[in-house]
Amino acid sequence: MTTGEKLSKLRKEHNMTQEQLADLMQVSRQAVSKWESDLAFPETDKLVRLSELFDCSIDYLLRENTQRDGTKKEENADVRTLHVSVPFFSKSYEYVSQRRIGNLPLVHVNIGRGRVARGVIAVGFRSVGVLSVGLLSAGIMAFGLLSLGVLAFGVLSLGIAAFGSIAAGVFSFGAIALGALLAMGGVAVGSFACGGVAIGNYYAWGGYASAKVAIGLTHVKGSVWSYCGEALDFDRTQMIQKLKDVTPAALRWIGELVTRFA
Repeated sequence: MTTGEKLSKLRKEHNMTQEQLADLMQVSRQAVSKWESDLAFPETDKLVRLSELFDCSIDYLLRENTQRDGTKKEENADVRTLHVSVPFFSKSYEYVSQRRIGNLPLVHVNIGRGRVARGVIAVGFRSVGVLSVGLLSAGIMAFGLLSLGVLAFGVLSLGIAAFGSIAAGVFSFGAIALGALLAMGGVAVGSFACGGVAIGNYYAWGGYASAKVAIGLTHVKGSVWSYCGEALDFDRTQMIQKLKDVTPAALRWIGELVTRFA
């Protein structure tokens, strides 16, 4: 059972409502509801009070395979075999580190259908944390099938810097890359774009390129300056000057960066 499931079970065993438990813990009923739904974790002092109130160990509240007195449950061979034989997505596992930073455990691993991992380091099918790993992940640095973060890595990723098969962000890198400032990928769309098909506002470089300043191998569309062809023998000084002319001063450093590819 999760921490929330244990708290709910213990409260009901003691014939308490959520309001009564909230009064004893000096928190709101909504806080108790979030604890029991695994949407939030009690703070350390609350965990101590809960363990005293329900006559159980803190380890029992936090760890899945722990009895009320804090000893680890014995698992027999039949149980272990059963765990191996069940389908992958029906398995569940949870680990919560005792060390916490603020209200979050340092590490929270919560794997199982419908479960959410929340911690500084969070690992689960759904995870939220500073460093988040999961099928659905959100965090400062997120890795997942679908990821949302400052740095996002995934099949589908959204972030300040996004890396993925389909990536959208300020800086995007992927098979399909949509970047507010810089996009690099098979198909790249952004203020500055580099890719097989590159569509940019200020600059584009690729097989097909369209922008104010555009360089294309086979097709090119440039409203200010353009070059088309495999042999890159154009006047780089002229190209760089044209790009500076059309690019806002605050973004010229990106222009200087991407023109190194040409």
